[in-house]
Amino acid sequence: MFIATNRLFVPAERAKEFEDHFRTNMRTFLPGVPGLLRSTLLKPTKDDQPYVSVNEFESEEHFRAWVASDSFREAHKRNRGIARHVTGNAVETFQHAEDMVLPQQRTEA
Repeated sequence: MFIATNRLFVPAERAKEFEDHFRTNMRTFLPGVPGLLRSTLLKPTKDDQPYVSVNEFESEEHFRAWVASDSFREAHKRNRGIARHVTGNAVETFQHAEDMVLPQQRTEA
């Protein structure tokens, strides 16, 4: 698995519009991307934290093919609308190292 993240700094007063635009882009351009397993937008819990976009691919080759695709170019051309909300960003990539999925655990109050 290959994971690409993008940390996106958005002022609190622009958060709602940013989320709406980003969500629309995700739903429009990501379905059907070969090798894309999951795409997630994480919302910050504090004003000084960034949003984090997480895209999980089957392989780095699938990620690179997506970045070179017409779909990627079209989505990022539309990102001009998102860009006015973002004051900074940082793209990072990772290889999968470990997963642990736990069964749902019940806690009694």
